[in-house]
Amino acid sequence: MNVLLSAAFVLCWSSGFIGAKLGAGSASAVTVLMWRFLPLTVVLIAVAVTVTRASWRGLSARDVGRQAVIGALSQSGYLLTVYYAIQLGVSTGTTALIDGVQPLVAGALAGPLLHQLVSRRQWLGLGLGAAGVAVVTLADASAGPGVARWAYAVPFVGMLALVAATFLEGRSPARVAPSVSLTVHCATSTVVFTALAVSTGAARPPAEASFWVAIGWLVALSTFGGYGLYWLILRRSGVTAVNTLMFLMAPVTAVWGALMFDEPFGPRTALGLALGLAAVVIVRRGDRSSGGGRDRPCGPVSVGRGRSGPATGRRPPPAGPRRGRPPAGWPS
Repeated sequence: MNVLLSAAFVLCWSSGFIGAKLGAGSASAVTVLMWRFLPLTVVLIAVAVTVTRASWRGLSARDVGRQAVIGALSQSGYLLTVYYAIQLGVSTGTTALIDGVQPLVAGALAGPLLHQLVSRRQWLGLGLGAAGVAVVTLADASAGPGVARWAYAVPFVGMLALVAATFLEGRSPARVAPSVSLTVHCATSTVVFTALAVSTGAARPPAEASFWVAIGWLVALSTFGGYGLYWLILRRSGVTAVNTLMFLMAPVTAVWGALMFDEPFGPRTALGLALGLAAVVIVRRGDRSSGGGRDRPCGPVSVGRGRSGPATGRRPPPAGPRRGRPPAGWPS
């Protein structure tokens, strides 16, 4: 059962990049994102005022505002860059790989920003991960000459937004239930994307059935499937298992994009993905040899007070992340 759940989680999470590509064929990025989040937010608010009201008790306006900023970074900023990059022609696999090195970057930055020890293994892992991204990006750029070179910088902006959200959430003193953070993040994204769509004249959805297929794909598979399975596997197997599965998203997305959209997947792409996976293996083995337990995080929830991660020696809470922010690699 755990194998089936893990496979379903990887497929649902990776489906976000594929769904973004589907939506890009019929509408602009902000149009797709607006109509993805608008109905979802209505449902979540209805649930918040009826089923999960108790989860909101004790939260101050400052706590909710902090979650709104985190959501604007980890969801709005991240997804906008992912969708925009794919709309510009960057392959789904390249976008997924660039975003996938976020935990390695966050772990490395924990040293200078939080004055935590960063091991040589972590720096080596970060270097290999960066090399993998460079190899895949160059392969993608040479295979797709119609894509502007600056378009490949767009996913990096989204990745840095995830890193910023990671540190901001890690320093938050309040515990927030997953249902609360999900509602606040989605509501924030709805406001951001609706404002962008209205201001650019892109709020009206296209009449093509393919657009609504993409929206249904993103809501059902990426949001409910990916996010729901994230928490289910987290409770069953711990955060280490979840974060290890997160690093499978780039190769799965690259193969999926090649099969579904005929995106380039040659020897250099395979080499870059292999370097990225090697980086993860090196960092994870370093964590285990330093005494980390089975629930030792190595991802978005690794940094900050009360957390353990690549740069800390403290053990994490047994139930996983203390606060309920959706993972920084929010389903695309």
